[in-house]
Amino acid sequence: MDPQTVIAKRIAHELRSGMLVNLGIGIPTLVANYLPPGINVFFQSENGLIGTGPIPEEGMTHPTLTDAGGRPVSALPGACTFDSAMSFGLIRGGHVDLTVLGGLQVDALGHLANWMIPGKMVPGMGGAMDLVTGAKRVIVAMQHTAKGKPKIVRKCTLPLTSVRVIDLLVTEMAVIGFADGRATLLETAPGVSAEQVVAATEAELAVSGTISEMVV
Repeated sequence: MDPQTVIAKRIAHELRSGMLVNLGIGIPTLVANYLPPGINVFFQSENGLIGTGPIPEEGMTHPTLTDAGGRPVSALPGACTFDSAMSFGLIRGGHVDLTVLGGLQVDALGHLANWMIPGKMVPGMGGAMDLVTGAKRVIVAMQHTAKGKPKIVRKCTLPLTSVRVIDLLVTEMAVIGFADGRATLLETAPGVSAEQVVAATEAELAVSGTISEMVV
C-alpha cells in the first residue's frame, strides 16, 4: 500500500454520518474513495459544490465538475452548486464540521504551513486560511518526510496558514495529536515502531505508555 493510500484510509475512519466535510487538494481528495460502509457525509469543495463523490473513472470526467484545484470530481445524487460567497460563508461561519488539508510543515505546537514556499510562484492561499480558521476540526494529511528531511518540525520555517493549531496529523508512519498543546504520538502504522517515528520527526514527540496501531 503506497503512503498516500495509507494516509487517506486512516483519515476516512475519522468521518461520521451527517458531517459536512471539506477535502483539500492532493492526498485529502483520496479520502472520499475510502468512506467506511454505512457512513454518509456531505463533501464540500470551496469552489462551490456540496455532494462530491469519488474521483471519476477514466473517461467519466465532466469539464464543469472539478474540485478547488481544478481536478475532476464526481457528484452524488442530490448534490448542489453555489457561488464562492455562499461557499466561504459556510466555511467562515463555522458550518464545516471537518476539513482535511495537505501540509508542507507542521510544528511541535500544531501550527500548519501549507500554502507557499518563499521564492516560488504560487497562485495564492486559496481557501486554506479560511478552512483552518473556520472549520470545527482540522486534520492534516501529509507524508512524514520530504527528500529525507522531516516535515514535522520544531518551528515552521515556511509562512503559517493560520495561528490556530490543527487537531490531528496523519502521515504514512503515524497519527499525531495536539490536544495538550504539544505533539503527541497516538498511533503508529503497521510495521512501524515508535522509535522509527521519533527518529523521522524533528519536533519533540510526547509518547504515551500504550501506542495503538493505525487502522487502514
